[in-house]
Amino acid sequence: MDVKEHSPEQHSQHRMHGDERRQQIISASIEVFSRCGFSGATTKEVARAAGVSEATVFKHFANKDELYSAILDAKACEPLLQDPFANLKEFEERNDDYGFFYTAALNILSHHDHNCDFLRLMMHSALEGHGLAQLFLDRFAGHAYNYFSAYITKRQGDGSFRDVEPRAVVRAFMGMIIHHSLNNLLWDKERKLLNISNEEAATEFATILLNGIRR
Repeated sequence: MDVKEHSPEQHSQHRMHGDERRQQIISASIEVFSRCGFSGATTKEVARAAGVSEATVFKHFANKDELYSAILDAKACEPLLQDPFANLKEFEERNDDYGFFYTAALNILSHHDHNCDFLRLMMHSALEGHGLAQLFLDRFAGHAYNYFSAYITKRQGDGSFRDVEPRAVVRAFMGMIIHHSLNNLLWDKERKLLNISNEEAATEFATILLNGIRR
């Protein structure tokens, strides 16, 4: 009796539900887009990375734009992006400036460490002028600027911080964090310029910031 051979995809399809298959494709597309950018990546490469046929990719996503949007939606479900300031509330309530900025820096640095491919993807998106970068800015970066600026404004009001533009302070704070992550991710992977833990980096960045804005 003949035994029909099945591809790995056919075998896995028996075990994997539609939502799981969709997530598998999204995860593979993050890796592919982070290497090739939006214009350079193809659905064929995404299918290969996901271990499925290209037809299966199109079954879940009409085109690359839909895939890009699905990536951002998937990231939005992660705890840090769902409520990025949850563990800052206690520091905010008791005006613990160091705890507030240290914890914020550590949150972001840790998130970057666990999402290197997504960080690279966002850089590609910005360089290519793709809408994903703007969408991320509107959904998440803008929210962060508003939140940190409000805290700085409050502390200026009670005389604790100097009279400086709050959003410029946020830009300086985020600049330290993002530049550090990009150094480690892109051009100094061996950390020859600076080799410190995320905890040490968060300590230094919070201290530098507060030494500059405290009265």
